[in-house]
Amino acid sequence: METHFVPDFLILSVVIGSRAYGLETAVSDVDRRGVFAAPAPLFWRLDKPPTHVEGPAPEQFSWEVERFCALALEANPTVLECLWSPLVEHLTPAGEDLLAIRRAFLSRRARRTFTGYADAQFRRLDPERPKWKQAMHMIRLMLSGLHLAREGEPLVRVEEHRDRLLAVRRGEVPWAEVARWRAELLAGFETLGGTDALPEVPDRQTVDDYLVAVRKASL
Repeated sequence: METHFVPDFLILSVVIGSRAYGLETAVSDVDRRGVFAAPAPLFWRLDKPPTHVEGPAPEQFSWEVERFCALALEANPTVLECLWSPLVEHLTPAGEDLLAIRRAFLSRRARRTFTGYADAQFRRLDPERPKWKQAMHMIRLMLSGLHLAREGEPLVRVEEHRDRLLAVRRGEVPWAEVARWRAELLAGFETLGGTDALPEVPDRQTVDDYLVAVRKASL
């Protein structure tokens, strides 16, 4: 079964979701995301290793390192936040090297992906019957993306906004106020113009060198 790739070849495992964001409650799940590095000889076969594995633990999902790097270079918000999660549960030397180059994945494309993901969530919300948990995560994603554009790294822990975000989740904040908060965050992105802290393009050479080193080490 594919689940043997985790934990056999796991190089990084972190907790994401509410517990990483500082938004957990007594009933919050523990959402784990990881990266595994399949041995290079397995790629010589007709049947390739999986690009991702679900499990074996509940709420656990892991990417093969090449797929993870490709998604990070595309500025996938969830993948980028994995690299900055404060809750690291498993780390090997290859995982340490991955975290060491995490800024190589960053580019101004992240502004579009973070706002794009948040906008897609916003469009799915019905103002008459909003799903408040989804509304909270939409705002949190925009907070993370704006911090990334301003400071050069995503905002994972949002304790500063915890009370207000949890009030949104409980449905205690009027929809009009949620929409205003979203508009304020969008205005923050627009104010930045071209002066954000992100490079125009990611450092693909550094990522490529890392992947080659990981493959060679597994021979």
